[in-house]
Amino acid sequence: MDKTLKAFSHLLEIMDELREKCPWDNQQTLESLRHLTIEEVYELAEAILDNDFTELKKELGDIMLHIVFYAKIASEQGKFDMAEVLECINQKLIDRHPHIYGSVVADSSEQVKENWEKIKLKEGKKTVLSGVPASLPALIKAYRIQDKVRGVGFDWEHPGQVWQKVLEELSELKTEVDEGQNQQRIEDEFGDLLFALINYARFINVNPENALERTNRKFVKRFNYLEKQAALAGKDLKKMNLAEMDVFWNQAKGLE
Repeated sequence: MDKTLKAFSHLLEIMDELREKCPWDNQQTLESLRHLTIEEVYELAEAILDNDFTELKKELGDIMLHIVFYAKIASEQGKFDMAEVLECINQKLIDRHPHIYGSVVADSSEQVKENWEKIKLKEGKKTVLSGVPASLPALIKAYRIQDKVRGVGFDWEHPGQVWQKVLEELSELKTEVDEGQNQQRIEDEFGDLLFALINYARFINVNPENALERTNRKFVKRFNYLEKQAALAGKDLKKMNLAEMDVFWNQAKGLE
């Protein structure tokens, strides 16, 4: 603990020096850092998917720096300081865990989530969904929306029901596509199907964002192999037919 506190204190000291002496650091604002922070979070997510603990350590450090940076700027404006940030999250964790720091009973993670949503409403949240940022990417937002309403009991009872909903939405999309009369209705049905699939993913304990990103990476790896092998064979991808491409594609799959 002493080692951790010393390292964190050193980071705060470095931040103070950078704001005072570095031409770049002393010009940064909350707004100028925002897009950089988003980039750092994506890099952290990549390190997690890669199971790369060396990069994970570095990316956590980068995000820690951003947190300290925001707190420093806020303190300069007389809004709050790093101590207040830490005190705020400490109190929040205590308040949100009455089964640890109070007399509430919660024997499962589901009960904990239900308690969280009830506590948030008591804290002044106007709606269960107020904690879902509007700027989240649509896939992640859908997952969070479903998880939030689940916390107050608005959910299917078992996976079979959700799978039936997926099939229902797939059928409705197919009908609209076959009729081909209304592009907006096709898009609406496609959205409904995606929402149902994300819901099903939740029921089978799959994070849809992680699953899709792994598929993206798998596709890129296979396609890169296809490109490389085609080049070694002296072939132009644009002039190859699908059957020829499939030879290299299947080779890539076999190497996994």
